[in-house]
Amino acid sequence: MKKRNTHPDKPDNTADKILKAARAVFAQNGYSGTHMDEIARRAGVNKATLYYQIGDKDTLYANVIHQVLGNIAQGIAETVAQAEKPEDKLQAYINCLVAAVDKNPEMPSIMMREVAADGAHLPQVVAHDIASVLSVLINVLDDGRKKGVFTDTTPFLVHSMIMGTILFYKKVSPIKDRQAFIPASLIARDRKLKGDLAVEVGKLVLKAIDKERSS
Repeated sequence: MKKRNTHPDKPDNTADKILKAARAVFAQNGYSGTHMDEIARRAGVNKATLYYQIGDKDTLYANVIHQVLGNIAQGIAETVAQAEKPEDKLQAYINCLVAAVDKNPEMPSIMMREVAADGAHLPQVVAHDIASVLSVLINVLDDGRKKGVFTDTTPFLVHSMIMGTILFYKKVSPIKDRQAFIPASLIARDRKLKGDLAVEVGKLVLKAIDKERSS
């Protein structure tokens, strides 16, 4: 994978346009179905400029995901550190993930496509980002277990519960709302979640790992 001297937090205007276009195309077509010509066209640049600003397709894909997940990892660590109780730390963790998905609506499609492809194109830098995020969760769960709040559980399973729920809900909810056969009562109850998804996910996860409930 070619590496360019690009900083995901401070791209210039052209690089920013390219990354924005790339997020949309990767979300729509997945890695295999994405062509550099389409990204260049959407960004309003020629392919030579695209390669000069970012690099090849692998580099561009890595930048698109790392720009989001790298910032998430840092933000989660800082936010969780401000909470005191294990339950609040876990809720802060979930809040950060939901906020990141809300801020980057293309990410559920990109990540779910990557999962469907068995991680075939998962960049190494992104794997490190995911590991950084998981390390925060591991510390939160270990702290809760030591304090007798959480049961002994598998961190990756808990993370999967959290991210799987967030990503699937974000993708499926709009589809569900368009279906005429869905009972109106179900849709009405579901709409109460909008704006409070992090809180609801937190309640479900906390119930699942609460030591008193599991004993």
